[in-house]
Amino acid sequence: MLAPLGFRRHPAWQDGVREVTFGTDADADFAISLEYPVRAPVHIAFAADRREQVDAFHAAALAAGARDNGAPGLRPEYSSRYYGAFVFDPDGHNVEAVVR
Repeated sequence: MLAPLGFRRHPAWQDGVREVTFGTDADADFAISLEYPVRAPVHIAFAADRREQVDAFHAAALAAGARDNGAPGLRPEYSSRYYGAFVFDPDGHNVEAVVR
């Protein structure tokens, strides 16, 4: 679901830690850790470079089993150039891809 944004999976940041990290080829800058209890759902936003990436993110997320929470489109309530898409992951977290 993050591949359309240029992200790929990287090794854990530390040995023995139950986590997965993601990022571009140059840097792993996002991690999901199983070391901490899950609390209330959160909102995570990933920056995209182009609208086509937002569209592809949404399609890939739905194909992977996410639930739609807002199809790709302009969101003028945020700003005039805000183009985003939203999905709920299996744990109920709101995941977004956005380009401005």
